[in-house]
Amino acid sequence: MSDFMESYSGPISRLIEEFSKLPGIGRKTAQRLAFHVINMNINEVEGLSSAILEAKKQIKYCSSCCNITDRENCDICSSKNRSDEIICVVEDPRDVAAMERTKEFRGKYHVLHGVISPMDGVGPDMIKVKELLLRLNDPSVKEVILATNPTIEGEATAMYISRLIKPLGIKVTRIAHGLPVGGDLEYADEVTISKALEGRREI
Repeated sequence: MSDFMESYSGPISRLIEEFSKLPGIGRKTAQRLAFHVINMNINEVEGLSSAILEAKKQIKYCSSCCNITDRENCDICSSKNRSDEIICVVEDPRDVAAMERTKEFRGKYHVLHGVISPMDGVGPDMIKVKELLLRLNDPSVKEVILATNPTIEGEATAMYISRLIKPLGIKVTRIAHGLPVGGDLEYADEVTISKALEGRREI
């Protein structure tokens, strides 16, 4: 344990340690969060801990698109107002939220939960590619939009999936690079994502 941690009593030290395990949270931010929680009233703390446990226990993958949901099928897959003809493939559930903010896309999604990255030991069998291919047995699917991020891994994943889908006779398009190379879909604004959708191209 570091000197930083040793200056606090056991329970506070443990709380700081747990917060510091979260992505993007350094030691100083973890310390701030820990002391904020300590200064909350007991009802607020119980509400926070209850929300965390409830989310962890109830959230699961949609049986169709693999997005996170608290039921068998997510709201988008269950909607009668969404087209079955177009599936937009994204890396992460947060990317679905980003696409939905544009209010432009009326098809359905497929969430890969990652990208192919040999450097990180992530192969095609470790993301939701097999589940996507099973969905393409539905003859109503006419187009698959590959909306992985414009990173080296995102591009490689898009090309890999494209090669699998092409023989099925389904149109495969890639969102246009209105998104900056190296950027994340999650942080793009609505106009940028709308333009990227409009300028998608077949690959």
